[in-house]
Amino acid sequence: MDAKDAACLIRAEGLGKAFPGVVALDDVSFDLRGGEVHALMGENGAGKSTLMKILAGVYRKDSGRLWVQGEEVDFHTPAQAQAKGVGIVHQELHLAQHLTVAQNMYIGREAHRWGWLDEGRLNRDAAVLFEHLNVKLDPAAQVSGLTVAAQQMVEIAKALTFRSRVLIMDEPTAALNTREVEELFRVIRQLRDEGVGIVYISHKMDEIQRIADRLTVMRDGKTIASVPADTPMPQVVAMMVGREIKAHVKEVPDTSGNPVLLEVKGLSRGRAVQNASLTVRRGEIVGLAGLMGAGRTELARLVFGADRRESGDIWVDGQKIDIRSPKDAVQAGIGYLSEDRKMLGLATGMNVEANVTLASLHRFKRGVGWLHHKAMREHAHELVKKLRVKTPGLDQTVRLLSGGNQQKVVMAKWLLRDCQVLFIDEPTRGIDVGAKAEIHHLLNELAAQGRAIVVISSELPEVLLLSHRVVVMCEGRITGELPGDTATQEQIMALATQRTALA
Repeated sequence: MDAKDAACLIRAEGLGKAFPGVVALDDVSFDLRGGEVHALMGENGAGKSTLMKILAGVYRKDSGRLWVQGEEVDFHTPAQAQAKGVGIVHQELHLAQHLTVAQNMYIGREAHRWGWLDEGRLNRDAAVLFEHLNVKLDPAAQVSGLTVAAQQMVEIAKALTFRSRVLIMDEPTAALNTREVEELFRVIRQLRDEGVGIVYISHKMDEIQRIADRLTVMRDGKTIASVPADTPMPQVVAMMVGREIKAHVKEVPDTSGNPVLLEVKGLSRGRAVQNASLTVRRGEIVGLAGLMGAGRTELARLVFGADRRESGDIWVDGQKIDIRSPKDAVQAGIGYLSEDRKMLGLATGMNVEANVTLASLHRFKRGVGWLHHKAMREHAHELVKKLRVKTPGLDQTVRLLSGGNQQKVVMAKWLLRDCQVLFIDEPTRGIDVGAKAEIHHLLNELAAQGRAIVVISSELPEVLLLSHRVVVMCEGRITGELPGDTATQEQIMALATQRTALA
């Protein structure tokens, strides 16, 4: 490395990595300086995760050169990367839930005394690190009792126990609320000021501009450009997708004369949902907005029968339905796309065809114990083509698809089941900007076909973009509704905090 590169904590040149049938990285270059937050951006499948796993020793590079703190390296294992000061905090946290905070931080490197685990030493060492970070965590607390935000702080602290000078963070705010995001940003800025180099991967443009000093864009396994973080986002998006994403011109159709497809009256379950009433007409997209804990997801789960309601009635297409389970809801034509699609929406170990047809197997029965596999494949192929799912084929394992394509597979499942009412919870969480535009277009198409759609989203711009009407919740109650063509973020927030403000 040249003298001018001395400030670089990481420098990669010409990295290549291939998997069977896929070139994941092609001549990729990247560098990270001490005391900076360097954002890595790109659509799902652009190569970001592969690059980070090579830097963290999870994968071994096929070609190219890599330097860490001035020394050329070729990591074979994560332990080698950790020994060189490279730590990674994955989007899906890797903590042992039954162990304490301190035990997780020093797992495999525990202090012992007279042959016994020295719990006191572990707790003291962890407490010193938390004090340095100004983080209030009990080292002796069991991890299973912590919030997602607290567990993420444990992961960060664990990485720092290796004296990490490089910290890679993959979608760190995906499951955090606004207050938790601010606390995370405070810790990131503190580490940056102490000279740590941070690689920050996120699809959230507003976060990138707030926290990053520099950003690198990847596309199709290649490095496109490294630019200042204040580069106009339309320019960054164009680099990410290879084309300009045209702003969607919102046209709110007049659905006032359409028949009501879903009607909910007085739905309640404890304090989570209190006396909630809601109507959705054919061809209408209703946005369900509110702060974290407002009761939006809980309301959807009650309508879907995933939770038992204490009171209230549900009508579908004018017929009163007694929904006691998801099976009852599906038979009534109601589908629910959970915010956690991997855990609750997909069988990730199965292929695309199996996932698309899973909720409709009754349609393909041929006698006892037999299925019409040719018909299943034909229907799955038709929907995959219609929804533009990017997959090598129907036999592809779903967990290997990008987030946007996984979401399309879940939609295909409910469309094959011919669900006329769709609750879609966080439709674009963890999805890149190009796929997000496709999902938005698809939702508008489904509404135009006469389906009734309820969209739950924590992103107010998304709520305003999609909704023909916005219904707002606060502390389990519906506090108001707004016409989609004139609603503003300020109006939504006023309703979303109404009960708190009046208390």
